[in-house]
Amino acid sequence: MLADIRARKVDTVVVYKVDRLTRSLADFAKIVEVFDAHGVSFVSVTQQFNTTSSMGRLTLNMLLSFAQFEREVTGERIRDKIATSKKKGMWMGGFVPLGYDAKERTLVINEAEAENVRCIFRLYLEHGKVSRVKEEADRLRLATKVRVVENGRMRGGRPLSRGYIYKLLGNPLYAGRIAHKGEVYEGQHAAIIDAETWDTVQAKLAGNAHDRRAGNGATEPSLLAGILHDERGNRLSPSHAVKNGTRYRYYVSQALLQNRDGDAGSIVRIPAREIEDLVAARITALLKDSGQVIDELGDSLSPRDQERLMVAARSVSWSRPGIRPSGGQE
Repeated sequence: MLADIRARKVDTVVVYKVDRLTRSLADFAKIVEVFDAHGVSFVSVTQQFNTTSSMGRLTLNMLLSFAQFEREVTGERIRDKIATSKKKGMWMGGFVPLGYDAKERTLVINEAEAENVRCIFRLYLEHGKVSRVKEEADRLRLATKVRVVENGRMRGGRPLSRGYIYKLLGNPLYAGRIAHKGEVYEGQHAAIIDAETWDTVQAKLAGNAHDRRAGNGATEPSLLAGILHDERGNRLSPSHAVKNGTRYRYYVSQALLQNRDGDAGSIVRIPAREIEDLVAARITALLKDSGQVIDELGDSLSPRDQERLMVAARSVSWSRPGIRPSGGQE
């Protein structure tokens, strides 16, 4: 609608009630600016107000305030209902995970898929690495859950990605539990994985995560792990490929790793060395410019602290002589 207004295709916007347009005062103010800039009239069929007078604008703001209040209260009630239900162990909908089917507002085990889930847990206990689990899963032709979407089309049935396997191994639903906002509750659905297997896998996952953060076993650590995101907020995670015996590192979008192609941004994969060199060169250039360092941190520091900071910044920048502003290596 706003695009049509900017294109001069609309003269008047008619709604049944004001809250059919928006229930946010902030959003409405921006919309009205667009209306005014393009000479568009706004009419509510069931409500009488005249925005050309101060009293009319006050009436409109009051109506919108009540609409926003109603929306927020409704949201709070829904969130409270979901939280209470999950504390009781109820599954509250969403994507049905591999190994289960939805039936009468709860989860029931799909034995064919459940055996694949158990297989993935066994493979992880045997090999201890998700990369090895993926290799075995591909060899066994294990695939994601097949779903029927609009128009009867089928989606899913794709090879398991590393991100999918990580998510599956860490999903407490498989242990018969329900997670909500960092808390885990006993669920009303049947478990696919026994408690001992679940606890062992979680301990191994936590240990491997610690090793990855510490860089244990990494010949070339990923310096920007956990920092890079695309324009849609998807994290770019370290990954690699081996070709002709040479290891190539990348940062890959989690949307791609988790088979959420529709959520992916314009950048789904970046060569790791190039982006790391670019960031390192920018940081080095910043640290060498004492004035810019102070500008970035503001003037809240005392002159003595500023001097100490500049000395430390120069020391750090010159301790990395291998980084050139062009991003190459000496």
